[in-house]
Amino acid sequence: MDRDIRKGTVEMSAAMLISGTIGWFVVMSGQPVVSVVFWRCFFGALSLLVVCGALGFLRPGILNWRIFAIAVLGGIAIVANWLLLFASYSHASISIATTVYNTQPFMLLGLGALFLGEKITRMKLFWLLLAFAGMLAIVQGKGGGAMPGYGIGILLALGAAFFYALAALAAKWLKGTPPHLIALIQVATGVLMMAPFVDLSAYPQSAGPWAMLIAMGVLHTGLMYVLLYGAIQKLPTHLTGALSFIYPIAAILVDRFAFGHALQSLQMVGSAVILLAAAGMNLGWSPATCRKFRPAGMVKRRAEKAINLK
Repeated sequence: MDRDIRKGTVEMSAAMLISGTIGWFVVMSGQPVVSVVFWRCFFGALSLLVVCGALGFLRPGILNWRIFAIAVLGGIAIVANWLLLFASYSHASISIATTVYNTQPFMLLGLGALFLGEKITRMKLFWLLLAFAGMLAIVQGKGGGAMPGYGIGILLALGAAFFYALAALAAKWLKGTPPHLIALIQVATGVLMMAPFVDLSAYPQSAGPWAMLIAMGVLHTGLMYVLLYGAIQKLPTHLTGALSFIYPIAAILVDRFAFGHALQSLQMVGSAVILLAAAGMNLGWSPATCRKFRPAGMVKRRAEKAINLK
């Protein structure tokens, strides 16, 4: 495997595992969605500013106006994505919102084909559709209509997925630009976007919510987006999509252990299907690959059987 592919796979996996815990932090902060997004951007910008300064990414000449504009547009998409996703938690559980949100690889695959000229092969489509079937099983296994506004939650999560795919597409166009700097521009854009709408006088009154908000800025934004954009720049779109399915699995586990939402049998089946699809995409499995392994074992067994019969 190519060194960049290996490194990108590790970065993407780590980013998705971190992302899988974000729902718990949002809920436990107890803050309105607008405030959560603003403070996430604010603390994320502070941490990324330190990182970019230490790495020498703030010197003149690294950016041109085109790169800056694309990064800002990606930031607008990221903020819209967070607003819609966090709002969906109050209408559907973290598990359901997250699994529906992870339809974004399909949207990213389509956008990659449309704007980057990337080819959608039948096998890529097969594995992604299989993963989607797994997500549907998870959603159905949860017993959807239990929460009021369930349909609204699904639509909010789908909207969040679309904006995430747009942000990921912008990151693909910024290949070669330090991911730390991309993330800094985007969260700084988020601070400016959300400042007019957040009530700064209604800030948290205890240490607990502040700890959650700071963690979302430093861990789930600073660290996670550096890993994520670094991975997106190294990996082909279909592999990025496959590894993204680590996120819903992590979120379902967090939902189970943090809030006691037990996995149903259909959810476990769906999770297994998603992991199978991710493995198939990562390892390049195909019917031809399976046939390659099958005859060798079968031929040997048949030969032994024939000898025994003689």
